[in-house]
Order: sequence, then structure tokens, then C-alpha cells
Amino acid sequence: MAKTYAPFVYWAQSESDVLLRIDLKDVVDPDINLEEEEIEFSAIGTGSSGEKINYHFLIEFFLPIKKDSGNIEATDREIRIKIKKKEPDWWPRLLFDSKKLPWLKIDFDRIKHESESEGEPDANPDISAKDMLRTKYPEAYEKLQKEELGFISESKRRIYLFIYNTFMFCGFLYAFLILTIKYSREQEEFLPKAFSTVGNVFKFLQLMSILEVLNPLFGYTKGSVFEATIQVGGRLIFLFIMIDSEPRMQDKPVVFYLLLTYASIEIVRYPYYLFRVYDMEVGILTWLRYTIWVPLYPLGFICEGVIALRNIPYFEETEKFSVLLPNQYNLSFYFPNMIRAYLLFGFFPLLYTQMWHMYKLRCKRLGIKQHKSNMSKDD
Repeated sequence: MAKTYAPFVYWAQSESDVLLRIDLKDVVDPDINLEEEEIEFSAIGTGSSGEKINYHFLIEFFLPIKKDSGNIEATDREIRIKIKKKEPDWWPRLLFDSKKLPWLKIDFDRIKHESESEGEPDANPDISAKDMLRTKYPEAYEKLQKEELGFISESKRRIYLFIYNTFMFCGFLYAFLILTIKYSREQEEFLPKAFSTVGNVFKFLQLMSILEVLNPLFGYTKGSVFEATIQVGGRLIFLFIMIDSEPRMQDKPVVFYLLLTYASIEIVRYPYYLFRVYDMEVGILTWLRYTIWVPLYPLGFICEGVIALRNIPYFEETEKFSVLLPNQYNLSFYFPNMIRAYLLFGFFPLLYTQMWHMYKLRCKRLGIKQHKSNMSKDD
């Protein structure tokens, strides 16, 4: 029996139709069997390999179609099939099973709105079908885009986030326990040794947290990429530039308090996200997540401000991270002045912005629910 291959199949949809474009040239004897739940295609033709061979595929539709509605158009370059949906609606995907087929692609150029007739010109030719779908049907666009780009399935996404949040929680819990246990034993003598003890752990975990910028970017989590970049980038700057690059800063007590603040925040934040991966909510954990920031965020900002202020004379002495004239580019950058500018113009606005953002989240997660419950009691 001759071996068969699957051709490239491009699909699109409107609210009422499914459109398939089979990328095969010089097709001989196409056999197309259309049923309510599936379509089976077999033919001899020239595909991407450049050879004339047997091609075959079977597609099980996401929802039933009208069996006798198939409109087939064959040309020398491709085969087009237009099929009516049994119930007009947008499908989140073409296949019944949530799986990725390497030969099945989305044909964004053929996505049409039901009200657009093929003989009428577009009202705005500058708007592509992809932009139209994004504007009119954002949920369908998001699902189609993720399928097209090969995003991981929902189950794999949850497993990945579960592993990531568990790992980060265990890492920060380890650092928190080391800091608290050693401090309880050695008291003030441990403060200068805090960074040398757990500094590498914090640096590794903070590098891992770069994934929190990529996760919303690729749709694995919700949230703002910009906000994640600010938070993750800020900690990277303080850990690697302000502390790790200046040995004289590492033994200051303020570093211990900053690391303890970071760890205290994260051992609450990551368990909260861990349960949210599976849409579970633990009341006390939710309350802590949206309350513990009230004392800890200002404390963390104050520690960062003290570290930045005390680093100014060190970086003036070493000229580290500064670019001085003369040089071949005729440009200069003085890092201590950048620190001064941050302390003068950026410190309080960033603190206010972060606190206001967290306050709004707290009202959304805690305050509004409480308000609604009070209203229901009054009723």
C-alpha cells in the first residue's frame, strides 16, 4: 500500500461558513467525502515536496456542518471548499479535539464577516481581515491566534504555571527560613553576612522571574507586560548592580532587611498564584496577598532608596557603569547622576504608582465583595 501524506490545509471561518484551502497542484481524481462531523480528502497531486504523490487527511469538525452544503472549486494550484455550519456561530477552533496538526494552518486573508458579500468591496480597504477579527470578535481572534502560533494547550499551561509557582515559592521560602533562623541565632552578627549567605539564591530566583515578563507576553497569564517588566527589572537592578557589583554594600544591614522584605512578599504571592492556576481561592491567602503589601512595599522602597543613596560615593569612586569623556563615540554617562535623578524624581512617583495600583487591586478583590455583601444584607 502506497504511503500517503497530509497536504497543507489553510482554514478560515465566518459566522456561517467554514472555508478550507488545500495547497495541492495538478490534482488528479480528488475524493472528497463530507459528513456532518468530518471531512475526508484523498487525491494525487503535487504538494510542498514537489513530487506527485498520494495525499490524504481526515478532519473532525468542532461542531456539525451541513452535509450537502459543500461548494468545491478546484484549480491548477489549489482546491477550495466552502461548507455551511449547521448552527451559525464562531468556533474557537476547527478540530473537535484540542490538538495541533503541523499541516493545518489559519488562513487569515479569507476570514470574513457574515455581512460581507464576496462581490462587495471592503468598506475600509486599509483594515485587514485579521484586524477586523481582532476588532469585532476579540475572543475568537485570541483563540485563533494562539492556535496559529502553536501555544501550549490549557492543561500544559496549567502544569507549567503550577511547576513554576511551586519552584519559586520553595526557593523564597528557603531563603526566608535561612534569614530568619540565622538571625534568631546570631542576632546582629548575622546582618553583614546575609547577602553572602543567600545572595546567590535571590539572584537565581530573580533571573527565573524574567519568565513573569514572558508569560503575559505569550498569553500564559493575564496581566500587564509593562508592569511585570518594571517590577522584575527594578529588582534585577538592585540585586545585580546596586548590591552584587559593590562589595562594600553587601555587608550593610539594610541589605538584610531588603532581602527579608522580598522573601516575605513572595512566600505569600506565589502560593496565591499557585491556587489561582486551578481557579481555587483560599480566603486567608487572598487576604494576605492583598494586605501584606501595605507595610512591606513602603519598607522595600525605603531599603532600596537607602541602598541607592549610600552607593553614590562608591560609584563615584570606582566610576563603574559610567562612560566618561573622551571616548570614540563622544558620549558620556555618569551613573551616580542617574541614581540622584531616580531619588529626586523617580522614587516617590514610583512608590505612589505601585501603592495606588495595589490599592485598586485590593479594592477589587476584597473591598467590592464586602460592599456587595453589605448591600445584600441591607436588602
